[in-house]
Amino acid sequence: MRGYSRHVIAVLLPGVYAPQDDTELLAESLREEAPPPGARVLDVGTGSGALALEAARRGAEVTAVDVSRLAVWTARMNAWLTRLPVRIRRGNLFGPIRGRTYDLILANPPYVPAPDAGRGPRGRSRAWDAGRDGRLLLDRICRDAPVLLRPGGVLLIVHSALSDPDRTLQLLRAARLKASVVRRRWVPFGPVLRSREDWLRRRGLLAPAAREEELVVVRAERTR
Repeated sequence: MRGYSRHVIAVLLPGVYAPQDDTELLAESLREEAPPPGARVLDVGTGSGALALEAARRGAEVTAVDVSRLAVWTARMNAWLTRLPVRIRRGNLFGPIRGRTYDLILANPPYVPAPDAGRGPRGRSRAWDAGRDGRLLLDRICRDAPVLLRPGGVLLIVHSALSDPDRTLQLLRAARLKASVVRRRWVPFGPVLRSREDWLRRRGLLAPAAREEELVVVRAERTR
């Protein structure tokens, strides 16, 4: 864990995604967005709850969702220990919150391209593996999130440049959102990327000498 995250997260159960560079990059965009007190915020794929707590500290009305039972328990314990009011639900992406709309949606989904093993990711790997193109959940978020935004609402998504930010922009613009990349950061390969470097290079997703991964934050606004 790095930066602000280790000061916010008191509990991290085994198998739950630890706040890392992508969490911090999205947190920076959240702070820049500065949702006002009472703003309705959704943190989808909350993991440890770090981003949900960051929004709650600002007085937002926060709902957090994760498919992992361990992540839900981790986020609930962190909310309880910090005495921050966060509504935490278990479910697949937007399933638990149908019929509600939000001023701000935060998403740090799995985005690492993964060799096809004939089945979807399981266990801990659900926090990072995202199919051969890295877009197993990204495409669903781009499809389903726009209708959950209030007029003027904003979607912030962080993911790797390996998982095609241009497609993210195209899908969100096709949904009539105003979308752009608002943050970029190069970070050293973590354990997951190091474990599949050769496969990624064979697919042409990594340059032969690359030792860093580019992360991006996409901001999309519903202007009407």
